[in-house]
Amino acid sequence: MPYPLSRRQALLQSLGLAGLALLPGEAAQAGEATAASGVLTRLIGGTAKSVIFKLSPMSGPRPWYSVATRGGKLMVTGSSPVALTRGIYSYLKNNGLAEVSWEGDRIAVPDQWPATAERRVETPFRHRVYMNTCTFGYTTPWWGWPRWEREIDWMALHGIDMPLAMEGQEFVWQALWRENGLSDAELAAYFSGPAFTPWQRMGNIEGYDTPVPQAWIVKKRDLQRRILSRMRELGMMPILPAFGGYVPKAFAEKHPDARIYKMRAWEGFHETYWLDPADPLFAKLAGRFIALYTETYGEGQYYLADSFNEMLPPISADGSDAAKASYGDATANVKAAEAVDPAVKAARLADYGAAIYQSIRQARPDAVWVMQGWLFGADRDFWSSDAIGAFLSHVPDDKLMVLDIGNDRYPDVWTRADAFKGKSWIYGYVHNYGGSNPVYGDLDFYRTDLAAIRASDKTRNLKGFGVFPEGLHSNSVVYEYLYDLAWEDAAPADWLKVYTRARYGQTSPALLAAWGNLQTAIYQTRYWTPRWWKSRAGAYLFFKRPTIDATEFPPLPGNPLLLKQALAQLLALGTELGGSKLFRNDIIDAARHLAGFEIDASLQAAIGAYKAGDLAGGDAAVKHLSDLARRVDALLGAQQETLSSWIDDARAYGDTPAESAYYVENAKAQVTVWGGKGNLNDYASKAWQGLYADFYLPRWTQFLASLRQSVIAQTPFDQTAFTAAITDWEHEWVKADTAYTRHVPADPLADIKTLLELCA
Repeated sequence: MPYPLSRRQALLQSLGLAGLALLPGEAAQAGEATAASGVLTRLIGGTAKSVIFKLSPMSGPRPWYSVATRGGKLMVTGSSPVALTRGIYSYLKNNGLAEVSWEGDRIAVPDQWPATAERRVETPFRHRVYMNTCTFGYTTPWWGWPRWEREIDWMALHGIDMPLAMEGQEFVWQALWRENGLSDAELAAYFSGPAFTPWQRMGNIEGYDTPVPQAWIVKKRDLQRRILSRMRELGMMPILPAFGGYVPKAFAEKHPDARIYKMRAWEGFHETYWLDPADPLFAKLAGRFIALYTETYGEGQYYLADSFNEMLPPISADGSDAAKASYGDATANVKAAEAVDPAVKAARLADYGAAIYQSIRQARPDAVWVMQGWLFGADRDFWSSDAIGAFLSHVPDDKLMVLDIGNDRYPDVWTRADAFKGKSWIYGYVHNYGGSNPVYGDLDFYRTDLAAIRASDKTRNLKGFGVFPEGLHSNSVVYEYLYDLAWEDAAPADWLKVYTRARYGQTSPALLAAWGNLQTAIYQTRYWTPRWWKSRAGAYLFFKRPTIDATEFPPLPGNPLLLKQALAQLLALGTELGGSKLFRNDIIDAARHLAGFEIDASLQAAIGAYKAGDLAGGDAAVKHLSDLARRVDALLGAQQETLSSWIDDARAYGDTPAESAYYVENAKAQVTVWGGKGNLNDYASKAWQGLYADFYLPRWTQFLASLRQSVIAQTPFDQTAFTAAITDWEHEWVKADTAYTRHVPADPLADIKTLLELCA
């Protein structure tokens, strides 16, 4: 009977080197090259055997790759497994052979690799970072390993080496709080529902939609182990969670003598509790959390601790411990922070920053404290340049990394902060908020902005570039372009030639003309301002809770007439490209966006007509918008996500009927009412089949019928009463056990043609 292969023998055999011996360093490099080969094999199958990956250790600060054809084989050399996978993906795209996106892949492997001369590509960014803490609520709560494996492959192919890895931490928090005397009942009342965990982790909420099934916590533990294993195989440096100071209310009650502050009631939720880093308990809890995390998931180097996400540091005017914790986000129309003595403020912030860093360092001496820089833009009245400098002042430059995520919304943070006073930092954009999916982006801005940041002599210790979407699965062209720009500069017009050929299998002057108009019409918007209008969320007016002042809603950004022209041009190519799933996806997205302009205008027309006493005009506008909404709803059955797919994924995550029902209600709440009594309803609104016809349209229909009746009765419209009633209706909708089924349109291009005829 043969003996089993040793790990070394198995590695050699897998590389076709069974007769050779590898030195330890060579074995490690061969294993990492095998990880890159694994990504390619999952993408193109057995043809991956004809691609030879060679890892060449990085000699300078910049990762690189090169690709060349030799003797019928493809040779890919790079400084890391991620560089290798980025190299092969760049080659495939440049030759029109593959495009990998959230909506699906197009793969066309040839019999013979197209010849290419060797060309070295070197990224100007040492690190390429990905994801946002909120992504783990808005997108991933129901993901299992197959979906995560695909996303990690997507990361590697796009050259990402530093992803956030936030799954599975509730298992560790649970163990930490149990060690500190909290009962299972107290813990059950503490953890918030799966789709809301990011805000629990950042200290904004606690105990929302409890109890979380233990099975979810255990599943996420097992999942995180696989996620981190694969990321590490690929040489990625995942950003892991750390203790930022927030403690359960039950813990605070058990430690009345500790310096624990009652923080503000964020967005209509109840208050949370933050432990002062100067209290000895802080270091104890922080160190123990990392120890438990390491026991569960292995060692890390980069640890994320956000203590003040949309929560101001507790510093009172007189410097006392009885500090006021208020909120100063101007975008939420909330009063700015209370003025305090600058010297008191600086000293307190410096102490906070030093203690947070030391609490991480005690457990991992080589650790880098990572923090999101969102607070510096959102709460700019508090976070002056001096305040930022004080907070960072006692941390070594190479032991703190600021993720400056919001440069498409708050573009002056890094300059106000003097490039974070020499600390290492990452430049990037959020782009997507709430997983909401209006069609937008700004390709020209991204290119010129990144060129400016590369050329600037004021960036000091800039370490990389990142994209930090709160949610995924929308506007994939934006992410494709941004991560390409992270490696090579390309003008949008030139880049679109490569993109369209890779995505659809062919390109042409007519297709590029259509995409040129599409870019001008809808991809010249840096930040989607309408989604947060008068402190009301919702990407379009149609997605917002109905109000009588909707006639004041500003026009959506973009050019609907040019968008309509681009759609007509794309429809004309339907015979050639209509068989492409990705082409259909893109034209459907553009068409429902055009319909969004028309629906919003019809809503305003209906309200204006009724307020003017024109019942016939109002009725006609209501009929028009209702027809459009139902047609869009039917069309969207062809897209990646629908209300039914979101609900089905949530239901499938449950191991019992009770768990499934809980997950479904949690999922429905997130995309509609969200939670709390603030302004978060519709924050995560989606352009999905099911929501148009069964949520947005009924809500507006009830509003318009009520407004119409008030006109007939010659009585003022009671907005307060209507809002209370429709809020109750929304919550009943969330609780209702309604079955939703995806309905795929038989001929989406014909449906789009009809939509165009109905749009002005």
